[in-house]
Amino acid sequence: MMNEVPNDIVGLKALVEQLLKKIDRLENENAELRRRLGLNSGNSDKPPSSDGYGKKSVKPGLPKAKKRAAGGQKGHQGDTLKRTEHPDYVKLHLPSQCSCCGRMFGEEDFFEVIQGRQVFDLPEPKLEVTEHRIGRISCCGRAHQGEYPADVTAPVQYGAGVRALVAKLSVDCRMPMEQISGLFEDMYGYPLNAATIECVLQRAYELSAPIEEKIRSALLRTETVHFDETGIRAAGKLNWLHVASAEACTCLFVHQKRGTAALRSEFSILKDFKGNAVHDCWSPYFKFDGMRHVLCGAHLLRELAGLMEKGSLWAEEMREFLLDLYKMPHPIAAADEARMHYQVILAHADAEEPPPQPGSRGKPKHSVGRNLLNRLKKHEEGVLAFALEENVPFTNNQAERDLRPAKVKQKISGCFRTETGAKVYARLQALVSTFRKQGLKIFASLRELFSHRPVSVCLW
Repeated sequence: MMNEVPNDIVGLKALVEQLLKKIDRLENENAELRRRLGLNSGNSDKPPSSDGYGKKSVKPGLPKAKKRAAGGQKGHQGDTLKRTEHPDYVKLHLPSQCSCCGRMFGEEDFFEVIQGRQVFDLPEPKLEVTEHRIGRISCCGRAHQGEYPADVTAPVQYGAGVRALVAKLSVDCRMPMEQISGLFEDMYGYPLNAATIECVLQRAYELSAPIEEKIRSALLRTETVHFDETGIRAAGKLNWLHVASAEACTCLFVHQKRGTAALRSEFSILKDFKGNAVHDCWSPYFKFDGMRHVLCGAHLLRELAGLMEKGSLWAEEMREFLLDLYKMPHPIAAADEARMHYQVILAHADAEEPPPQPGSRGKPKHSVGRNLLNRLKKHEEGVLAFALEENVPFTNNQAERDLRPAKVKQKISGCFRTETGAKVYARLQALVSTFRKQGLKIFASLRELFSHRPVSVCLW
């Protein structure tokens, strides 16, 4: 039943004021819901996978200077298949008979080679079985016997090559266990069961522990390290994959927590790092002192783009300012002028953004733009570090690239069935990433690992 409308002017004014407040609240809620519906990977920190199947124009986080034609660019050195001087096999193709007299030709007839073509192909896949035998020799009244190689531990087992291929297919190629088993059965006639694959990965996890420690030590000595995290599911629960990476190496670890508990754990290097820590503006990172916090410019550009879609003038001004700094040689010559321009833009933002609105309880509610403004004020040094210092990156793309394989792994293979499986994958993926960054062959390096031979990783 509708409330009765008052008959007096005072009551009507009170009702109008009440309705105006309600309309204002509903309009604010509607605007907030529309803003949330309009968020995507281009104007927020949402991942591209959340954009759905709708066709959209791809806009890079950092605009390119000019458009280029598709395909290889002028001056690009191609890497095509080339002839070899020493083929493994030579097949001779001679004519069968004379087209005039009908005489049959044979290999004893004189011929000359007028042309040749080379075909690069795979040999017939076949597992080679090597039997290791222990010999005994008696000397000086004592019997002496040999020893098995360190990687030969069972009466019947798969060798280092098979193990390296299994690890590469599971980690680097992100194949599910069923597909790995099917591939081996199709190629070699030996179906690998899930238990065998798990044992191979567990063995690689154990053998790579010393390399992981060297990677951690190397990252602590590195001037600039990128940090980030992403959610993964293990044993039906949400876990977090944390990364610390640089240009030459990668370290990954899985933890049940996302925030301070994980960053202070024994697996994290953040608590002991003293250089430039590049990350997004997530608050737990700032609880660690002794390092220089560098904020990811790509995240800021996306947030500014979201405000620009709502007509924000200061956001457009700040975005152009950051992009102009990015294009300049670093460190920039006019550092003081850049700081002053930055402060001017913040003043414009302070005038443009609505003041905090008092809420029913708790702290006053800030607009999205004012929240960003407050972060830009508080972390000015971290925002401008890329322009004021040499060799400080503008974005945190290094960490995001090192996390992306884990997301692809989950999309292909599903969640990890156990937390142990997730931890095994994290260490091995970090190992593969480090190999690739250093230009090492993944399969050959894994084979060296399973053979108990030193892997030539350069960690300073």
